[in-house]
Amino acid sequence: MDLEEARSKEVINTGAIPNTKIQAISRGLKRKRKLEKGWDWYVCEGFQQILYQQAEALKTLGVGPELKDEVLHNFWKRYLQKSKQAYCKNPVYTSGRKATVLEDNPSHSDWDSEPDLLSDFSCRSFVESGTDSQPDGRTQKPFPISKASQSETASICSGSLDGVEYSLRKEKGIVKMTVPRTLAFCYLSLLWQRETITLSDLLRFVEEGHIPYLNAFQHFPEEMKLYGRDKGIFAIESWPAYEDIYKKMIEIAKFLDLPRFPDITEDCYLHPNILCMKYLMEVNLPDEMNDLTCQVVKMTGIGEVDFLTFDPIAKMAKTVKYDVQAVAVIVVVLKLLFLLDDNLEWTLSNIAEKYNEKNKEDKPWFDFRKWYQVMKKSVDEKKQKWEEARAKYMWKSEKPLYHSSIDRAVVYKRREMVVSLQKQFSTLVDSAPTVEKKSPSSFQFNWTEGDSARTCFHGHGLQGILKKKDQSLTTKNSLYWLSTQKFCRSYCKHVTTYEESNFSLSYQFIINLFSFLLRIKTSSLHEEVSLIEKRLFKTKYSKTKKKSRSRKGRKY
Repeated sequence: MDLEEARSKEVINTGAIPNTKIQAISRGLKRKRKLEKGWDWYVCEGFQQILYQQAEALKTLGVGPELKDEVLHNFWKRYLQKSKQAYCKNPVYTSGRKATVLEDNPSHSDWDSEPDLLSDFSCRSFVESGTDSQPDGRTQKPFPISKASQSETASICSGSLDGVEYSLRKEKGIVKMTVPRTLAFCYLSLLWQRETITLSDLLRFVEEGHIPYLNAFQHFPEEMKLYGRDKGIFAIESWPAYEDIYKKMIEIAKFLDLPRFPDITEDCYLHPNILCMKYLMEVNLPDEMNDLTCQVVKMTGIGEVDFLTFDPIAKMAKTVKYDVQAVAVIVVVLKLLFLLDDNLEWTLSNIAEKYNEKNKEDKPWFDFRKWYQVMKKSVDEKKQKWEEARAKYMWKSEKPLYHSSIDRAVVYKRREMVVSLQKQFSTLVDSAPTVEKKSPSSFQFNWTEGDSARTCFHGHGLQGILKKKDQSLTTKNSLYWLSTQKFCRSYCKHVTTYEESNFSLSYQFIINLFSFLLRIKTSSLHEEVSLIEKRLFKTKYSKTKKKSRSRKGRKY
């Protein structure tokens, strides 16, 4: 009887039962409800999250921390003010909630002077995303996210408060923020800092997965629910194009009324003399060619500080495509040396081949034919891998998007089924569904002396191509053909046109090689080559102009 009473007491007295597990479950349920409910957030806060991720990625690649904490931070702050989303008295929010950041420093509305842009650090820089807010009200997220009640701000059509409004908004004179424009912001910041990353490098790092761009929204904090109209704003289904980001960069710089950028001087990485040296190494051309590229840069005037430095507030706001310009100079030098008419380059190759066979102990002469064979094989292999990587790319994000909060469960269930099937299929075919991530590098091609499989031409001489004249060296080839005889009129969108069939096979190969290297269109490079030639051969172009005018003036 005593034993039964004791047992009954044990059951009745629940205070002795450890409740840690119950508490843990309770906490988990509360967290689950909190996550399902989510934060109230604006579209511009989503873009700020992406910019933060990209700035952190650039920092990992070796860019200085001041790019994120000072330059990009101030550019973004200026954009928010110019687009009337923050740092102004009447922000363009229809909701009753104002972003608290607007009232932090009302004095920051004056952006007229350059020092304000460069030295205004009183507003906090980008803060770690996804961390819980501190008890102290002064410590805030990069763009303070309100915890207002879901009943007040819930939207069936989008997770963000202004997703529907933002997608419909069309205001004259306002540059609307998009995911591609985040890369334009990054490049503007890199250009301001004169970092050793060109636009083509930036886009290649995006392609290789080192900088967030495609599906960048999946790194948003869990509390930032994203669905419906948000999908059209943040989901990108195409790779960034060089020309598109370049135009957006100029567009943003003009919209922000940015002052003249820091000077691009001879010791700067973006100067054509340095970039030409880099690309000569990249495509395995002789080091001696660098003297010729420097001469072309000097004669054309494209190495001048005023020509190279970006000035958005100038009448004709146009920055230089530094990487495209550098490879265009190399193409011009190759034409000066070898003509590239499918005849002279092979004749000079025969001479170099005979000399190298007879003088194996001496410094070898550059053989264009041999270089062409080595480069064609390397480029074809690289291009095949690049095409395979693009074909294998998984466009679907790990974090699935859905049209409304009602569809959430169905979409997540389907996503689980797809992932499961992919795993099963990859096991059957014995291949991984994801592409291996490459380590970041400034060079796509690496050449080493003594490699029997791939000849390195860096140390080869140009003696078979150059001849002495007085105290200087000149090219044996005295001929030259212009890539463009006549430029398009000013009202035309392009400077010139490029049709491969109209040009020699050697020229086509060179243009295709450099275009692949920079991931640009062949027509863009051809246009840049034509512009360099226009500067280099002013007299030839002036003669053709006079001839055309005289023909028009004749009466029959």
